[in-house]
Amino acid sequence: MKKKIVESMAAVMLFLQQTTGKTKRHTHFCMPLEPVFTRDCGGRVHFTDEPTGALDSETSIQVMELLKKVAGNRLVVMVTHNSELARQYSTRIVKLRDGRVTDDSDPFLPEETPEGAGHKRMGKAKMSFLTSLSLSFNNLWTKKGRTILTAFAGSIGIIGIALILALAEGVNGYISDIQKSTMTSYPITISSQSVDMSGIMGARGGRRENEVSAEGNRTRVYADYSAIESSEEMASNIKENNLTAFKEYLDNPESEIHQYLGENGVVYSYGAHFGIYSYDADGNLVASDADIDQVSVSTLSSEDSAAGGGPMANMERMNQVMSGSSDAGAENFSELMPGTDGKAVSTILLDSYDLLYGSWPENYNEVVLVLNENNSIPAGTLYQLGLITGEEHKEITEQIKNGEDAEERIWDYEEICGHTFYMVLPCDQYKENKDGTFTYIGDDVMQIESLLENSVNLKITGIIRPAADAENASIPTSVAYTVALTDYVIKHTDESAVVLAQEKTPEVNVLNGINFKAADDEAKAADAMIYMSNMGISDKAAMYANILEHQETDAQEEQEHIEAMQGAPSMSPSEMAAMEGVERTEEDEIELARALDEWLENDPDQETLVSAYDIFIAGPTFEENMRKFGKVSYDAPSSISIYTDSFEDKEAVSDCIDRYNEGAKKKEQITYTDYVALLTSSITSIVDVISYVLIAFVAVSLIVSSIMIGIITHISVLERTKEIGILRAIGASKRNISQVFNAETVIVGLLAGILGVGVSALLTIPITSVIQNLLGASELSASLPITAALLLLLLSVAITVIAGWIPSRRAAKKDPVAALRTE
Repeated sequence: MKKKIVESMAAVMLFLQQTTGKTKRHTHFCMPLEPVFTRDCGGRVHFTDEPTGALDSETSIQVMELLKKVAGNRLVVMVTHNSELARQYSTRIVKLRDGRVTDDSDPFLPEETPEGAGHKRMGKAKMSFLTSLSLSFNNLWTKKGRTILTAFAGSIGIIGIALILALAEGVNGYISDIQKSTMTSYPITISSQSVDMSGIMGARGGRRENEVSAEGNRTRVYADYSAIESSEEMASNIKENNLTAFKEYLDNPESEIHQYLGENGVVYSYGAHFGIYSYDADGNLVASDADIDQVSVSTLSSEDSAAGGGPMANMERMNQVMSGSSDAGAENFSELMPGTDGKAVSTILLDSYDLLYGSWPENYNEVVLVLNENNSIPAGTLYQLGLITGEEHKEITEQIKNGEDAEERIWDYEEICGHTFYMVLPCDQYKENKDGTFTYIGDDVMQIESLLENSVNLKITGIIRPAADAENASIPTSVAYTVALTDYVIKHTDESAVVLAQEKTPEVNVLNGINFKAADDEAKAADAMIYMSNMGISDKAAMYANILEHQETDAQEEQEHIEAMQGAPSMSPSEMAAMEGVERTEEDEIELARALDEWLENDPDQETLVSAYDIFIAGPTFEENMRKFGKVSYDAPSSISIYTDSFEDKEAVSDCIDRYNEGAKKKEQITYTDYVALLTSSITSIVDVISYVLIAFVAVSLIVSSIMIGIITHISVLERTKEIGILRAIGASKRNISQVFNAETVIVGLLAGILGVGVSALLTIPITSVIQNLLGASELSASLPITAALLLLLLSVAITVIAGWIPSRRAAKKDPVAALRTE
């Protein structure tokens, strides 16, 4: 009987499931007669058998009301013989007789029949990485304390790296600023004539090897020729640079060198020379290049103290002296570095000097007075600038020689700015004669004073002093002017009478009317006679004395030629006395001039006239004359200064110059010596060594962190052995198991990276404060770059994944059956 009841209920349930389409629902049989249905209870279907069979009507209604409430979230299947209750509470009534369905209030329609079950390939079992992350996150979340400690331990290495990077970023920024300012004072300077120091060093190195090889024999005395050899080496290594062609290369915007130029770019110097004069307190005219007593401060040392730039100014002058590129317009005067935005003065200088009074120069006739750190100017420079008299300078010198304290001399800013300088250009120091030639009058004080009436008056508009801890206080002189004055000098020289006359007759020397290149000796002799005949008394006396002195330089040579030169001039006793006198009197000059006239009238020999022409008359070439007149061309600078912002860019510029030389003709190749590189070549190596040492320390901490992560991952594998067996049993592959633990290491690594970067960012605040207080460098601050922070996060994840790779592989190789048996 029981067996039939069970079979009937199973048939009904199967029918209901098929007809309702809810084949995936679990059936819950609650029957006291059949416990097997209770074991398969799923809680979604509630089966009742005759719940009102032995109850009265009132109680039956109460039971049905309870079942109605249960039917709110469950499917209630009720077996009853009470058709009245069935019609009142049921949504579907199925009538059975002898195990067959005889009636259905909601019959199943065949067209709604679902597709029958069939075989279909579902593909291989697989697990996504997100699922792996979810499983790993749930596991880590259940062990929050250990997870946080593990992440913090793994972040220690990241914190170390982040702090080193933050400090390195701060130090690199500080060094970058120092390099940038240093490169402003130490540009690559290429002069029209330079000394190849590499060649000299190589020759001296070879000579040193020879000296070492000869050290074995010390029983004899040897001659030392090193001084002569050094002099010859210096002379042989003086190179001429074609700066005109190199300037074309620099001016070409397509040249590769432009990408390495610094803020100041390329600065051209043109060697525009001029004379500066001023009146002292006694009304005496003083030139800025006036001689100073050798016992007092020398001119060079005066400039050193006046510059106020310390080692940088000294280095600048050393560079100029060694390369022959000193382009100062006059003694104690130099040109200010122009600004890149068209301003008269570079912002680098504006930041490096404090303006004590007045304003920076803007116009061509304005200059600035440069004091040193002590607000002083050397006594020798004061004399040359006309601020003290020659007697005062002599008195100061004597007091210092006698060990006494020199009298203190003080000027107010306003008083010293009222001092005026007079500029006289070389081209203005030539006076035109009636015959069209020009005579030099620069050695005549009276003539110079007459020129001052129409000269350019330079006024001091401001007084400056190197700023505290200035890196670019590189003005090498006590007075500085702008590039506008250089432009004025060039333009005025181009329009001067002597330059225009010389350019009009390039084959004739306008200083004497003689051709620069005579056709032959006969033409030279004729030109010499005409030239000497038209000279004045003083000039004739000087010429005659020079000819006689030249003939007497070698007594043996004179004896050999004494008979051959029948027409050579001879000296009387009075003429000899005039020759030997330190200063000739007017009578001496008249007698020497008369002797020259007599010699010219007695048909002098051609050889002596040609010799006099070559030595005393022919003089300079056209180009040399133009240089005397102060003529310069914008296409032919005297020196080029190339500024960079770092040592790396400076090396790149040097490489560009080397490549320029490779493609240029031999005569157009550039030779220069980077003196700064000789002093700073080891800085990069030192920085690299320090970086390598720090990297080594960081690598040790990373290795320790990796080992720790690997051990912790291995412990996690042991703890999750049974979970591994379950995952393998439901279809997870070995790769999926490895993926689960790799996902766990990714989470731990990401958490460790976030902790490391965050803690490091907080620690940089007190570290920066400590460094600034200890070193006194307010510009130095530790900061972790965003890029470095992101890279550290990736590094942390990569390290933990690598450290957990071996444990994850061991987890994947575990036997599922053995893993399920693990307690």
